[in-house]
Amino acid sequence: MRIACSVGLAAAMAVGMMTQSVAAAGVGVATVKLCDARAHGAKADGVTKDTKAIQAAIDDCANAGGGTVRLIGGTFLTGPILLKSNITLEIEKGAVLLGSPDRADYPMVTFARNQTVQPLVSAVNAKNVAIVGEGTIDGNGKVWWDYIIGAKEAGVLGNDHPRPMGVVFDHTKHVRMEGVTVQNSGFWQIVPYYADDVTIRKIRVLAPKSPNTDAIDPFSSSNVVIDHVFASTGDDNVAIKSGAINSPGPDAPSRNITITDCTFENGHGISIGSEIAGGVQNVRVERVSFKGTDQGIRIKSARDRGNDVSNISYKDITMVDVKTAILITEYYPHPAPEGEVPAEPVGRLTPKFHDISIENVTATGSGSAGTIVGLPESPVLGLTMKNVHIAAKTGMSIAYATVAMDDVVVTPVTGDAMKIAPTAKVTVKK
Repeated sequence: MRIACSVGLAAAMAVGMMTQSVAAAGVGVATVKLCDARAHGAKADGVTKDTKAIQAAIDDCANAGGGTVRLIGGTFLTGPILLKSNITLEIEKGAVLLGSPDRADYPMVTFARNQTVQPLVSAVNAKNVAIVGEGTIDGNGKVWWDYIIGAKEAGVLGNDHPRPMGVVFDHTKHVRMEGVTVQNSGFWQIVPYYADDVTIRKIRVLAPKSPNTDAIDPFSSSNVVIDHVFASTGDDNVAIKSGAINSPGPDAPSRNITITDCTFENGHGISIGSEIAGGVQNVRVERVSFKGTDQGIRIKSARDRGNDVSNISYKDITMVDVKTAILITEYYPHPAPEGEVPAEPVGRLTPKFHDISIENVTATGSGSAGTIVGLPESPVLGLTMKNVHIAAKTGMSIAYATVAMDDVVVTPVTGDAMKIAPTAKVTVKK
């Protein structure tokens, strides 16, 4: 007989042991109660909607001060669920949390100053939240991808065809995701939003070619670790954001983000931007492999959505068959302007890219080695490139930028290895 929550001396001892093991692991999520969604009425048959049962299990554990909500075996069809402080959602191997295909199941909410639909899984103003296990969160996204066919600005928050994100940590602290697979979200898949102390480790994020299915988007968040992640999606593998287009402000920056030991296949690579009205600082990317992505290293913004982007480092990066190896542009969505562009006054949303380091990069089979171009009023400053070797169909273009190079070799199939505009200052160490 399954019961919702453990009782008795033996259970108390077991829970105590679990609490000790969690504390020893330094997770920070209090585990004082075990709640099985099936014991709260979940059928896990892939047909019955288990939303109320799963939420009841979450609420039961939360009312006791925290605990672990378990999804064991089967397919739990659900609308949006809301995690709370001190809750661990454990999705065991073989279990699937499957998003309802019924749009009516997703109520409207406010997110990032815009109206959209509630994410499939979220935590709001919470702390000590974890999602663990070897199971799967599946957004059932095809119904949403079909929904926006022909819609205008479908990839912009606040449009009239809103789609649910997969997992959102909204103003939430001390977050851990580990072991799970997140796939097929209607929109962005994992979003720490104004979150702090977030660790995302040893997970898989998947989607076929599909609109705006970014894997992980830290948005105005700090102290984020993305480690040993495999992502193959329809859009950015990682996109660091901190504001909106024409943001009225104020916007908090994204800061202190590390991305290590990851493999990215289909997708748009690691992006900073384009919406970075709050700025981005202190990002470290190391030991990352790109295979067949559209881009590898990409920092992008424009005059209507930028701010300070600084202290950014990339090291020990490999790329195979990446369309554009390095793209740093202040003209997004275009890689570079056509012809000369006059300078404009510097304002709050002017992109300011500086103090960027790219070291130990090997790229083969690229379409373009890259483009590095700033604005006339705000050039890219303090970019250093060391031990960067790129083989591509075409070379690299640089304009409105100050770049220091040491052992940078670009080998194009056709054309010049480097096209350096008069507006660029490039120094090469000999």
